Amino acid sequence: MKNSLLLLFLFSGIFSLVHGQINSPDENVVITTNKGKTQAHTNESGKLLVNVSPKDVSEFKKNGFVSYFDFGAKGNGKTDDADAIAAAHAFANQQGLAVKADAGATYYIGGKDRTAVIQTDTDFGTANFIIDDTEVENRNSSVFLVSSGLQPFKLEGVSALKKNQEKIDVALTKNCLVTVTNSHIRRYIRFGLNQNNGSPQTDIFVVNKNGNIDSNAPIIWDFDQITDITALPMDETTLTITGGRFTTIANQAESKYTYYNRNIAIRRSNVLVDGLEHRVVGEGDHGAPYGGFINIRDCSYVTVQNTILTGHKTYRTIGSAGKPVSMGTYDITVNRALNVSFVNCTQTNDINDRTYWGILGSNYCKNLVYDKCTLSRFDAHMGVANATIRNSTLGHMGINAIGSGSFTVENSTIYGRTLINLRSDYGSTWQGEFIIRNCVFVPSGGSPARASLIGGSYSGQHDFGYTCYMPERITIDSLHIDDSNHPEGYKGPTIFANFNSDFTDDSYVEKFPYVRTREVILRNVTTASGKVLRISDNPFMFKDVKVNTN
Repeated sequence: MKNSLLLLFLFSGIFSLVHGQINSPDENVVITTNKGKTQAHTNESGKLLVNVSPKDVSEFKKNGFVSYFDFGAKGNGKTDDADAIAAAHAFANQQGLAVKADAGATYYIGGKDRTAVIQTDTDFGTANFIIDDTEVENRNSSVFLVSSGLQPFKLEGVSALKKNQEKIDVALTKNCLVTVTNSHIRRYIRFGLNQNNGSPQTDIFVVNKNGNIDSNAPIIWDFDQITDITALPMDETTLTITGGRFTTIANQAESKYTYYNRNIAIRRSNVLVDGLEHRVVGEGDHGAPYGGFINIRDCSYVTVQNTILTGHKTYRTIGSAGKPVSMGTYDITVNRALNVSFVNCTQTNDINDRTYWGILGSNYCKNLVYDKCTLSRFDAHMGVANATIRNSTLGHMGINAIGSGSFTVENSTIYGRTLINLRSDYGSTWQGEFIIRNCVFVPSGGSPARASLIGGSYSGQHDFGYTCYMPERITIDSLHIDDSNHPEGYKGPTIFANFNSDFTDDSYVEKFPYVRTREVILRNVTTASGKVLRISDNPFMFKDVKVNTN
C-alpha cells in the first residue's frame, strides 16, 4: 500500500491527486491503483472504494473509454449494479475517459442512495437499465447526475440590476450563468387549490467574459436590492449522452407531495441527450409523484432529441387549500434553465389519455423549444421568457404558460381545451405577444366542447406579486379550428375565453387591474362548424381590443 497512488474523487465535481489518505467529509468515492482485480465495494460508512489495477489503467487509457463490466457490473437484471456504475463514471471523470455501457446488458439499480456522476461523454447504447423505486433509501437521490467540474462563486460588486439591462460591470474568465435573488420581494403568489405565499424574486441569465448579457434571454425584473447573486462558469464543449433503455418500477408510496427524483439530473451547460428511452411500469392505485426523469436545472444550451418518454399516472391528494387536487407528476422538468430544446421527442402512452398527467413542467426558464415533438403537454408554471412550439402535436393538456416575450406556435396540431391556456393560478399573464401560424386546433381532443383559442381567468382581486398582462398583440395566420363536435346552442369559437363572468359592465372594480390585449390580427382562420370566430362569450371585457382582419 505504501507505494499506492491514491486518487480522490469528490461527487461535488472536484478531484485531487494525492499521496496518502485524505479524510474529507465530502469524500464519496476513493479510487486506488493497486495490484489485483479492478473492483468496487462499499465500506461501513457507505463510501464507495474503488481499486483499479495499473494494468487496467493503461488499457482503459489506450481504449479511451471504460465500461460498467470493467468495474464489476453483472448486467444480469438482478444483481444491483449501482456501485459498479458509479465507480466507472468516477474513474472516467478523473481520467477524462468516455463511458460505454455493455451491449446486451440489463443493469438493475435498486434503492441504494448512490448517484453516478457523469462528466464525460457516455454511450448507454442498447443496454437496459431497471430502476427499482419500490424501496428507496433517499427519494431525492438522482440515479445519474450530469455535472460540471467548474464551481459556482459569489459575484462581487453587483448591487442592483434593471430589467433588460445589457451589461454588468464585471470581468470573468469564462462565460457564466448568473442567478440573482431578491428575497425581500415575493413573486408568483399562487392562487387556488395549491395556493402559496409566492417565491423570492429570481432571475437567471448568461453573461460573457466582458459582462455583456445575452439579449436573447434578457433580465426580466428590476432588482433594486440583491440578496444573492451567484455565477456558474459554463463548459465550452458539448457533453453527449446517447442511447439507453430505462425502465422505472414505480414507487408505491402514499399519494402526497413527496416527489421522487430518481432520475438523470442535468446540471451542466452544453449537453446533448440523444436516443434515450424511458418507460414506467408497476403504477397502481396510489403512488407519490415524480419530479422528472430528465431533470434539467441551472444550466443553458441543453438539447434532448430522438427521445422516447412516458407520462405518469395521475394521483390525487389534499392540496394546500384543504381540498382534493390532482398532483402534477412529470417525466421532464426544466427549472432555472435557458435555451433548452426538445427535438423529435415522443411518449409511450397516448397523448390524449387523461389517465396520465402532462409530461412537462417548468419554472424560471427562457427560450424553451419543442420541435417535431408529439407530447401531452407544454407547461410553464412560474414563467418562461420566449417559447417556441413548431412541427409538433400537443395532447390533452395542451399548452399552458405564463411569462413574457414571444410565444410562437407554428405548423402544429393542438388537442387541448384551448389553443393556449394562460395559467389562472399565476394570474393568466403574458407580457409580450403570441404568434400562431399554420396550425390546427382540435378543442378538447374532439370531445363536445365550446371552443376558445386563448384560455384563462382573472378576477382582479388577488395579488400575484406582479401586474398581470394579456398578450399585447396576438397574430393568428392560417388556423383551422376543428369544432365539428360541439354541444347544442354552440354559437361558434371565441378568441378569448370568459376570463371573468362578473366583469360585464363598468361597475366591476378590479383591485389589481388586468392589462388586456390591444390588437388581434386574424388571417385565414377557418372552422369545421362553419361558424364565425367571435371575440368572447363576455364581449364587454374585451370591447377595447382591436381585431384586424384586413
